[in-house]
Amino acid sequence: MELGFAALSVFVVGLMGAGHCLGMCGGIVGALSMAAASSRERWLRLLLYNIGRLSSYSLLGAVVGVLGFAFAQILGPWLRVVAGLLLILMGFYLANWWRALVWLEQGGAYLWRFLQPLGKKLLPLSAPWQALPLGMLWGFLPCGLVYTALAFAASQGDGVSGALMMLAFGLGTLPAIIVSGALAVQLQTLLANASLRLVMALLLIAFGVWTSAVAFAHASHTSSAPHTATNFSASNLSTTNYAVTNNAAIMNQQPWHH
Repeated sequence: MELGFAALSVFVVGLMGAGHCLGMCGGIVGALSMAAASSRERWLRLLLYNIGRLSSYSLLGAVVGVLGFAFAQILGPWLRVVAGLLLILMGFYLANWWRALVWLEQGGAYLWRFLQPLGKKLLPLSAPWQALPLGMLWGFLPCGLVYTALAFAASQGDGVSGALMMLAFGLGTLPAIIVSGALAVQLQTLLANASLRLVMALLLIAFGVWTSAVAFAHASHTSSAPHTATNFSASNLSTTNYAVTNNAAIMNQQPWHH
């Protein structure tokens, strides 16, 4: 149940970030569509491109999920607290209140410098199948939305759940990527609606607050558990010592017959 709710949340992140996705990937999608010889080839290119892109998202989700498991041994529930705080920042980002997540994109730009030349070599596409590796490369494009979703995927603590989180996020971005022409303009207009963005931003903030609050309570309980266990053990030891002393006194008072 919790995994499904978390997946729905990152799906909404991808959906509401569609305007951002159009700015980041709209150009490459337009190039894929315009260079197609037929409508069938156009849809094949878009399909392969998005399969590649979502494959990269899922792979990244699996990697950070495994890393999240390793960090969870040290940070425990605090990793979930951080994920909740990032969701709150995501809500601020979507509501255009505070774009603090932009610094994440700046960090990812270093990796993109090595991958971007590979993508340029595939353009223009000479065959539809080349859209698949192009989409896989484009999955590493610096994007604050992607990195925030990855942070939440890491908090799941295992590779499978992390991959599912990023797959759900990728599916949320599909409407903005696949739909083209006049429908894309209408979609962008809908997503730019201030009231709709505010509602979705508030929902993300609420989920982020709930995630952080539950994780914080669990973290506080975990931190106090060893102290409680120590007191309990000390109490048991004291009781045991008393029992041994008392039994020894009773034994000394008993008349023993051989």
